[in-house]
Amino acid sequence: MIHLALFPHFCYDSLTMKRSELAFTLARVPADFLALASAGTAAYYARFFPSFTALRPVIFDLTLERYLAFLLPVVCLWILIFAFAGLYSTRLKSISNELTRVALACSSSMAAVFAISFFSRVLFESRFIALAAWAFSIVFVFLMRLTIRGLQRSLLWMGIGVHRIVLIGDTSASKTLKQLFETNPRFGYQIITSFSSFTKEAQDKIRRLKNQDKLDEILLADPEASKEVVLSLLQFADTEHLEFSYSADLFAAAIGRSYVHTYAGIPVIEVKKTPLDGWGAIYKRGFDIVGAFLLILLTLPIQLLTAIALCIEQPGNIFFSRFPDGSKAKRVGMHGKSFPYFKFRSMIKNAHLLRQDPEFLKKYGNERQGGPLFKLKDDPRVTRVGRFIRTYSIDEIPEFYLVLLGRMSLVGPRPHLPEEVANYAPHHRKVLTIRPGITGMAQTSGRSELNFEDEVRLDTYYIEHWSPWLDLYLLFKTPWIVLFKKAY
Repeated sequence: MIHLALFPHFCYDSLTMKRSELAFTLARVPADFLALASAGTAAYYARFFPSFTALRPVIFDLTLERYLAFLLPVVCLWILIFAFAGLYSTRLKSISNELTRVALACSSSMAAVFAISFFSRVLFESRFIALAAWAFSIVFVFLMRLTIRGLQRSLLWMGIGVHRIVLIGDTSASKTLKQLFETNPRFGYQIITSFSSFTKEAQDKIRRLKNQDKLDEILLADPEASKEVVLSLLQFADTEHLEFSYSADLFAAAIGRSYVHTYAGIPVIEVKKTPLDGWGAIYKRGFDIVGAFLLILLTLPIQLLTAIALCIEQPGNIFFSRFPDGSKAKRVGMHGKSFPYFKFRSMIKNAHLLRQDPEFLKKYGNERQGGPLFKLKDDPRVTRVGRFIRTYSIDEIPEFYLVLLGRMSLVGPRPHLPEEVANYAPHHRKVLTIRPGITGMAQTSGRSELNFEDEVRLDTYYIEHWSPWLDLYLLFKTPWIVLFKKAY
């Protein structure tokens, strides 16, 4: 199983830099200067806008000439701070990562300006202009960078500035990479040719392509390649002046994020399972509490209507929280600990017993063959109201209360039944690292159409690459998926 979670970093970070990439990197400097100067000027004119001055009259004397004389050196300082913050890296970042970096860099730059003003005892006449300049700078710089990114992507779509690579390996990794690069020109990689192995014939053809200036680099897409093959390819690439990259082996894919510490000259690698540690966990829990509370209030009318419909269709408990024998329904949460679970009832009574009925299984089977989960697309146990609330994920609204109780999170891997978790393979248990979620990468990337291995792969990527922006992205994407994609 190839770990696609590695590919975004692999694609952007590890391959060689083209001249066009360097040009776009350099172009960000004057573009940022223009954006920052425009943001500062816009803040000045906003303060003197008639509608605003009518509310808060101007009681200071600050001419545009004096302001610009102060602004331009400040912009130069901000550009310097941007450079230290890594905003001029040649590595292309994701849009969410770019916005985060821009916001942090602008905030740090404004803090530096305030600190300099404080220690130099120079007071700025207008706090509004300062705060407006900070807000405008984030917006203007980010929009400018989106424009540059769009231009760069347009050139890539036209084949300008692409990385011309030869792919070596006949594995699932090579097939996935080939499909990824061929269907996504925005990544900027063009596969010139491919070989199943690094043979003498492959060497000769690669050498000819290099001599004809039709090739930039070699990509070994075989995670199980021997050390001898990797070293041989590395030496060949050095000799032919080609860049060389290779996909990570299974060990590198499994360990997630790692950090190197040195003790007495001895390197010690610390493996981090997830960024959701320390302040990350504190932030996510606070976000869950506020988000769940607001969503409970927003969905109260839907909850009430659902309760009425369920009572009319099938009188009794509107929640699925217990089994016919009286035992509590449970799901497995963080660190493998089970917790009481409930949601709106969507099935007939005693539906759980049919999962162990040989005749039922023989007739309907299990669409999740090869994995521990049980799933039917047209499940005959689901009622009419149940089918509707499942289609739009209304049955899962009570999970917001579980989020408030700390048993679940708004975003994370879906919680599974104890008997399903008991059949997990060792690598599946990675999803138990964090709290289960109402929505997640698997739910917004195909939902039940995914096989279980793909679901685990996506959830593993989320666990290893969590960020506040990723949570927001998945939360905003979820309603679109629920309304316009199939769900069951």
